[in-house]
Amino acid sequence: MNFTILTKEFKKGVSITEKITGKNLTLPILDNILIEALSNFLKISATDLELGIQWWGMCKTEKEGKIAVPAKLLNQITGTLSDEKISAKEKNNTLVIDGKNYKTQIKGFIADDFPIIPSFSKDIYIEIDSKKIKEGLMSVVDIVSLSQIKPEISGVYFLFQKDLIKLVATDSFRLAEKTISFSGKQGYKNMFKEEVGFIVPQRAVKELINILNEEEKPIRIYLSESQILFETFLPTIDHPEINLISRQIEGEYPAYQEIIPKTGKTKITVNKEEFLKQIKTAGIFGGRTNEIILKVSSKEIEISSQDAEIGEANLKLPSKTQGEEIKVSFNWKFLADGLANIKSSEILFEFQGDDGPSVIRPIGDNSYLYVVMPIKI
Repeated sequence: MNFTILTKEFKKGVSITEKITGKNLTLPILDNILIEALSNFLKISATDLELGIQWWGMCKTEKEGKIAVPAKLLNQITGTLSDEKISAKEKNNTLVIDGKNYKTQIKGFIADDFPIIPSFSKDIYIEIDSKKIKEGLMSVVDIVSLSQIKPEISGVYFLFQKDLIKLVATDSFRLAEKTISFSGKQGYKNMFKEEVGFIVPQRAVKELINILNEEEKPIRIYLSESQILFETFLPTIDHPEINLISRQIEGEYPAYQEIIPKTGKTKITVNKEEFLKQIKTAGIFGGRTNEIILKVSSKEIEISSQDAEIGEANLKLPSKTQGEEIKVSFNWKFLADGLANIKSSEILFEFQGDDGPSVIRPIGDNSYLYVVMPIKI
């Protein structure tokens, strides 16, 4: 193996793939990344057997070949490289990296010992704008519950329909749903004849968010019986840049739409930033349970909390109120998480009494909703 590549490209490939690796005492080969010099491309791969990643970058290849090298060590070394280009070759199971003023040698491992990352049929796929899917995932991913009892809520639920996508996450105490609509718009291609739904583990979703940039570029999604592949492309040629492969979580996602109230007994409209600020202030006195109390009257909402050891807070905020007066307790952090993903200046907060699910919606934006359960008094 012998190749030359731009240093910034090599750094990029190593940095992206190294994140998937970790110390593995039973399978030490998983602590490594696999470097492959192909015709005109350098390919770098990593896997922990549940999540796999492959990166391609343009290079000048003099001799094809491959070697597995320790990921953390190589990432440390590439962080010190400053030359415009580097040359690298494999010699006696060692990766030799040459620059203008330096030379390093990293002892590697036989490439054939590296696990095989699954391949996919690419005849049928879903294509979507990467910026839209990234923004959607960021608004729901932190709501996931890492539950062993209910593994189906340990990931984000993707539902692809004819002209829209729904992204859903829940931890049983709250739920977030983001709808991305493409009716009459470009940026979405679904080659499946029926609606497609699957659950992706939270860690895989977070890695996907990390590799997607803010540019409006296509990402393709391929499915197998138990796994999923997310694929991005190089900017200048029609060739993959990153493949992220993950297992799907088995099981049926909860029928979450059944718990979303159709309307609220009490509805308030408030300024989002002021409401969020007061929730955080009251949360200082929320104690170990993070409990705050909302008391809704005809023209305002009162937010209070009390901690026997440090004190109490009582704040008021003007609101437009419809329906009956109500007093209800919430975990303030749950409310803050939902509000943080809303971009509109005002929100609609719908209550179902003091023990039913409440819904927070952005004013003027039907694409997002957040359901939160109150603390029963």
